[in-house]
Amino acid sequence: MDKRTFLRRMGQAALATPFLPLTLSGQNAEPRGTYDLEDEEEFWQRIRLDYALKPDYINLENGYYNIAPIPTIQKFHRHIEQVNYEGSYYMRTVQWDNKERIAARLARLVGCSSEELIITRNTTESLDMIIGGFPWKKGDEAVFAVQDYGAMREHFKLIADRYGVVNKTVSLPNHPENDDEIVSLYESVITPRTRLMMICHMVNITGQILPVRKICDMAHKHGVEVMVDGAHCVGHIRVNIEELNCDYYGSSLHKWLSTPLGAGILYVAKKNISKIWPLLAEHQREPDDILRLNHIGTHPVHTDLTINDAMDYLELIGMERKENRLRYLQRYWSDALRDTENIIINTPVEMHRSCGIANVGITHMKPSELARTLFDEYGIFTVAIDQDNVQGCRITPNVYTTTAELDTFIKAMKEMAARN
Repeated sequence: MDKRTFLRRMGQAALATPFLPLTLSGQNAEPRGTYDLEDEEEFWQRIRLDYALKPDYINLENGYYNIAPIPTIQKFHRHIEQVNYEGSYYMRTVQWDNKERIAARLARLVGCSSEELIITRNTTESLDMIIGGFPWKKGDEAVFAVQDYGAMREHFKLIADRYGVVNKTVSLPNHPENDDEIVSLYESVITPRTRLMMICHMVNITGQILPVRKICDMAHKHGVEVMVDGAHCVGHIRVNIEELNCDYYGSSLHKWLSTPLGAGILYVAKKNISKIWPLLAEHQREPDDILRLNHIGTHPVHTDLTINDAMDYLELIGMERKENRLRYLQRYWSDALRDTENIIINTPVEMHRSCGIANVGITHMKPSELARTLFDEYGIFTVAIDQDNVQGCRITPNVYTTTAELDTFIKAMKEMAARN
């Protein structure tokens, strides 16, 4: 969808339904001018106007939950009203058709077949469905990194207890010399009994982007399937699952696609669908029908509908333009701090190995103390990470973040680094 089409639809929606007021920030949701701006900074200033931002702090913790822009929230409210107005009629007639239609559009966005993708509630649900539903046998081996997301690591522990699976772990370097170092690291723990490998597309605690295609190609040579944690990728960087050559892929849409809370995706390669045991029982379907994995009972279907609006907003910005902006914002602050005494950047310096997320620490401050000081003294909200070889705060700006806000963060970090 181009900008003109997006704006025309917005105008048509406004005629049909008046704008809903948003009063949390003292702002209303009146139209705020054109998006058709040639100057890059003016464009992002216009985008910032679409967000109701709490004035109490600078939010540099958008990785957990990317707040949705006002146009998306307006549509969300309307979907809530629509579903509530139609009630059981909606739920018994069109809810499944709408969900499949939106899932098909998501499939186009991430570069896979609509027969291989379902809408879930988050990455944890998506990947735990694979971990728990995989046809494990006693003595099978699983591989993952100690820097992977905790919920999935804990589920691997459960299947080890339940099925006698052996879990093997690797520790990712924060600054790899090249792709081969990462590929070889994973390959070094593979044995003839290895069945499933979990890898991150983008490591959630550091923002490091892994060479997924190379890892998948290597693993497949050994007969090992690969499950990719792409929680932070959809709506953040260009994703093409077909090009990645993975077997399973999960992502959370309420992160960088900026949907309301409770939206995710799961991709399962067609050849693997029949062997995954469903989380919840579905009505009779063919073994290779991915919808057999998608029964979650009655749930907030208005969230599913709003995924479509979030994709409209992403197309308004442009995926490439958004990715470039997020990478620019990260490099703006990380490059300014990378050579500062007592400051450690836990994210690779190469441009292609990260985007909007990075991690920074101070040698003489624990991560919890760093996060607390940033908030208490400087009004900057972040999250502390203290895990294996990563000690620092994860910094995640969003498209509404300004360089002036990042200047405040840079100044704060340099002041704290200089303290004894």
